[in-house]
Amino acid sequence: MKDFVGLSLCDSEIGGAACVFVGQPLDTIKVKMQTFPNLYKNSFICFKETLVKEGFRGLYAGTVPALAANIAENSVLFCAYGVCQNAVKFLIKKDDVLDLNPLENATAGFFAAFFSSFSLCPTELIKCRLQAMRETSCNDVHNRTNIGPWSLTKEIFRTEGKSKDEIGLFRTIIAGGIGGVSFWVAIFPADVIKSRLQISKTNDSTIEVTKQLIRKDGFRALYKGLGPTVLRTFPASGALFVAQDQIGLVDSALGFWIRVDGFKTLLVMHRQKSVAGIRGMD
Repeated sequence: MKDFVGLSLCDSEIGGAACVFVGQPLDTIKVKMQTFPNLYKNSFICFKETLVKEGFRGLYAGTVPALAANIAENSVLFCAYGVCQNAVKFLIKKDDVLDLNPLENATAGFFAAFFSSFSLCPTELIKCRLQAMRETSCNDVHNRTNIGPWSLTKEIFRTEGKSKDEIGLFRTIIAGGIGGVSFWVAIFPADVIKSRLQISKTNDSTIEVTKQLIRKDGFRALYKGLGPTVLRTFPASGALFVAQDQIGLVDSALGFWIRVDGFKTLLVMHRQKSVAGIRGMD
């Protein structure tokens, strides 16, 4: 069953990539017609002008983020669909997902698509901006038609994103929680092995303990206890970053007043020295 799932996922990604390469030129025309209806009277004129002014590269603008979007969307959609099917089965109290009717399967697909949209939206943003780069750069001083997806992504983060001081309390908690969860998911296998080494009474090496753990309990043993760790980490990490930001504000305020008081002290000392110097001259 696991091999079937892996092959199905691989097949869907290859099929999606083929779909992108074949359909990307017409997708570019679609985006231009949607966003600049006053520039092009019809799709043929849009296709002709794009080909003449930008070449085939213009027709395939945004291909890299389109591929990333397709791969991410299919991966999340495929994985989430099975989870949503089980959730629907549990809610309507059926014994097997095979017993779900078309409407219930459609409900599972609806929620799976909801989750896949979170991976699709950012890459779609980059793709659409790259496809319409010539039209949006007409009034720019610098020629930006050759900008790539990575450079455009960095530019959006730099010019349109907010700093950590501007996102507010709630977003700071969410960002801190996501960061903490990502951190623990990445290092959790190493933490499991560390715990095994600490409670072990033998002098086995880290590699040997890892081999024994995988041989005996499988790879899933490397993530034993991840659930409660994630539940603990999200609020704890959120609180950590909120507290750090608030303390940083307090430190900045204290530092400002300390600098002001220090300047006042230096000014008083300078005046006293000046007065003493004048008296000495007298």
